Amino acid sequence: MAKAKGPAPEDLKAVFNALRKLVRAVRLSSNEVHAELGVSGSQLFVLQQLIDHPRASLRDLARLTHTDHSSVSVVVARLVRRKLIARKTSAADARRVELTLTAKGRALLHRPPEVLQQRLVRSMERLPEGQLATLRRLLEQVVRDIGFESEPAEMFLEHMR
Repeated sequence: MAKAKGPAPEDLKAVFNALRKLVRAVRLSSNEVHAELGVSGSQLFVLQQLIDHPRASLRDLARLTHTDHSSVSVVVARLVRRKLIARKTSAADARRVELTLTAKGRALLHRPPEVLQQRLVRSMERLPEGQLATLRRLLEQVVRDIGFESEPAEMFLEHMR
């Protein structure tokens, strides 16, 4: 019986190197943002969304940050505790909670660095639709194969802050 041919070693190495570079880029970017502003890269990403989308809800922020409600909720809670974001009941719909930058949050964003998440989003948005769908399927398969499909998809390195 012939053994199934596996991936070419150079392809496997290239994939791991690309993943290592992405992880390193996220870590370095988050460290730079934290050193400069005292917030994580994920926190800055959320704050920056509120510049362009004032009075966004948690659901809005989850969509804008390409993450799930529970993950963005953790980040927002930290920003509220630090008084960088305020929660307010919507005047138009009492069931809706709106999030706004506080004066302290706006001051922090006077000249913020660009967070890596913004560059990643732009890069992914430039991929042709079929390639993005293929990347999604392949990454989801890897996540399933390593047994992490039921784990939460936290915002990048937010657990470290």
